[in-house]
Amino acid sequence: MTNEAINIVIMAAGLGTRMRSSKAKVLHSAGGLTMAELIVRQSLKITTPERIRVITGHQSAEVEQVLTPYGVRFALQAEQKGTGHAVLCTQQFLEKEPGILLIINGDCPLLRSETLLSLLETADRPDVAGAILTTVLDDASGYGRIVRSPEDTLLAIVEEKAATADQKQIREINTGIYAFRAETFWPALAQVTPDNPAKEYYLTDVVGILHREGHTLLPSLVRDPREVLGVNNRLELSVADRILRERKVQALMLDGVTIEKPETVTIDDDVQVAPDTVIEAFAQLRGNCEIATGCRIGAGSILRNVRLAEKVQVQPYSIVEDTQAGEAAQIGPFARLRGGNTLGAKVRVGNFVEIKKSTLSEGAKANHLAYLGDAQVGSRTNVGAGAITCNYDGFHKHATIIGEDVFVGSNSTLVAPIQIGPGSIIAAGSVMTHTVPENSLAFGRAHQVIKEGGAEIVRHKAKTRDTTKHS
Repeated sequence: MTNEAINIVIMAAGLGTRMRSSKAKVLHSAGGLTMAELIVRQSLKITTPERIRVITGHQSAEVEQVLTPYGVRFALQAEQKGTGHAVLCTQQFLEKEPGILLIINGDCPLLRSETLLSLLETADRPDVAGAILTTVLDDASGYGRIVRSPEDTLLAIVEEKAATADQKQIREINTGIYAFRAETFWPALAQVTPDNPAKEYYLTDVVGILHREGHTLLPSLVRDPREVLGVNNRLELSVADRILRERKVQALMLDGVTIEKPETVTIDDDVQVAPDTVIEAFAQLRGNCEIATGCRIGAGSILRNVRLAEKVQVQPYSIVEDTQAGEAAQIGPFARLRGGNTLGAKVRVGNFVEIKKSTLSEGAKANHLAYLGDAQVGSRTNVGAGAITCNYDGFHKHATIIGEDVFVGSNSTLVAPIQIGPGSIIAAGSVMTHTVPENSLAFGRAHQVIKEGGAEIVRHKAKTRDTTKHS
């Protein structure tokens, strides 16, 4: 890699009309990140944040909001007048910066830092004014062709409309990604004029100007054309998303993660999974998940922003969001953890259990058909089937605090705010509205009434009503 200073310009000002979206093109996501973020992250592998300048235009505030946490800087292209004009908007910040200027399109989500480093190495010669990233297409129609000299220097970039019949046979094309030596680039850019039907300033004109002035430019070929072709519509975005996710699952499998039917699994770029974890078919791991070793993620489960300690089992078709789970915890199947939850070691959250903003301490259980909201559940406490916390009174949320070693019977209703003391037993079918002291047995049922023979009376009345109704 070059020892010279590297400044990077990312062009992210365009509207992207072919996306048919109210959202700026670079804010569309692939692989779990926006296209703008993907390019910035690759750029950060090459240089420092303060040397990365993102050109914004359409929805500049939204683009800057997404990228500001990365520490990069911005330049505004208030009116889109072509690629050359876009780079010109950075001149006041970068003109006096020595070294190499790397110019990247913001809609190339598959671009790798390794490819950019190769381009920089090509440009890092004292007798070279810059390098152009190129690729070879089976069908190069519509793209600017790369014309090489016998010495493999760049002679010209010939656009489709201006190409001769022989030049149209060339399959090597310009990707629009450049590495220029700063001291020769800026004077050449100053000579670009909007002398074309669109009245725009084209960055490709810099290449012709440098060539006429006797400077040498080199092509730098990338073998996989998919890596450098821009995304212009939803179909191309879906292709980029698929490739990025293929890269992710392949990297995880090579690092020791078992992924069953990897072509069905969706894993975002920021997800971390330790070796010896198993991910079953059709699982989705979204956002910032951290999965420790020895876990199992069941088929069809969706995890978002979760942290799982070792040996956690997420059974099939569970939805888990913004949750931490301790070692050997079990979740699901068909569980829903809505967010803000902490599960201790060996906690069991079973089928059709919903939990929200709750803490279950070590060994606590809610095995089926329960709801726990805004609750604290002590160690080894058992919450029976159908038990719920009534945490919302129509105006405010209230907490339920359940101590250690409590047994909450099936179909119990705990009306918050309420505390259940350690060691207590709540009888099945009870409604609790007041504090239950430690080691208490609490009932909250209506009295059972039995009328012997009453069933026959009810059936007789029902038949009488039916006869009267149909007569």
